[in-house]
Amino acid sequence: MTRQQLLLPLLALGCALLTSCGGRAAEDEPAPLAAANQLVLVVTPDWNATTGTLRSYERLADGDWREVDRAADVTVGRNGTAWGRGLHPRQPGAIKQEGDGRAPAGAFAIGIAFGYPEQVRTALDYRPMQASHWCIDVPVSPHYNRIVDSRDVGADAVNGSTEPMRRDVHADGDQRYKLGFVIEHNVDGQPGGGSCIFAHLWDAPEVPTAGCTAMGEGRMRELLDWLDPQLRPVFVLLPASEHARLRQAWDLPVPAP
Repeated sequence: MTRQQLLLPLLALGCALLTSCGGRAAEDEPAPLAAANQLVLVVTPDWNATTGTLRSYERLADGDWREVDRAADVTVGRNGTAWGRGLHPRQPGAIKQEGDGRAPAGAFAIGIAFGYPEQVRTALDYRPMQASHWCIDVPVSPHYNRIVDSRDVGADAVNGSTEPMRRDVHADGDQRYKLGFVIEHNVDGQPGGGSCIFAHLWDAPEVPTAGCTAMGEGRMRELLDWLDPQLRPVFVLLPASEHARLRQAWDLPVPAP
């Protein structure tokens, strides 16, 4: 038997272990929606778009997705989108960084809900915000990418942060954080990886965000009323080209025309 004949079975085994002989194993990783039974899907026209369409889906017993509620216009980052750090394997392309004005693309767990009212109709863990609550966007802070209460961590710990959670108090009556929920991007707080990524109310339909996803109050209330942490909801934001590329691998629904 020649040396080439001896090597052929080893090469075949290597290709079986990888998704291709090019060495990409990412496709063998669990799909980011594998455990999800609720999906909030935002699709934008391209990487630089500042607007998109939000749809919500629930998984049926046969594994298919069924759209619920209504599609809604949303705004995203003022500079479009870039890959975030979430439930998905690393993808080729630009990576979101602190202050880049881009919303994180990818698949993300949904965290707590927050807002100005004392109570909101939602099954999510809802936290009413006070004037002392801040989300820390200072990369060198030990509290980076966390919502903290200055009464607990001290006033010095929130110095330099530009993200008061009561914008109505600290930013001339701003209502954008009146209702929202956390998109779990960069949950381990990698310095400079991007912070304080929320779904929240928009300032106006034509006004983009610093990196969040914003919508009208009616659609936000519908989402909060529908989302159920026991159903492991996932938030996905993708440009249309990436949605088409990843649709089968991630088990994504195809939005209706």
